[in-house]
Amino acid sequence: MSDFQVVFRLVLSCVLSGLIGLERQLRHRAAGLRTHILVCLGSTLIMLTSIYIFDIYKDKASFDPARLAAGIITGIGFLGAGTIIRYGEEVKGLTTAASLWVVAAIGMGIGCGFYTASIATTVIVLLVLLLLRRIEGSILDKSC
Repeated sequence: MSDFQVVFRLVLSCVLSGLIGLERQLRHRAAGLRTHILVCLGSTLIMLTSIYIFDIYKDKASFDPARLAAGIITGIGFLGAGTIIRYGEEVKGLTTAASLWVVAAIGMGIGCGFYTASIATTVIVLLVLLLLRRIEGSILDKSC
């Protein structure tokens, strides 16, 4: 993989996760622009590192690049849990935790070169966060 490809993947992860993080920031959520970018960027780098290590050691040792990816998911679980807060009967932060989880997945996709799925997922996440909020609001307003 060329240096250009590596830098392109890192920058793309910042752009895509930044769009999602900006939406969370504008909604004044616990995890906003910077957090989403850092989660995605870290996931991208871990996937790039995993691919790099696999390429180096493929003929010398048994190495499963998916093992590092599994570590990303575990780490994001802890990070996401920190954004979920319970106020009596109400739970806050689930959507932000889910958005952190999905930007980690987007970063993993970008890291391994799965651009189409990563970009499509970003668009779908933005549609879910922006449009479904309005639809939920109008449905809940009518049901009350």
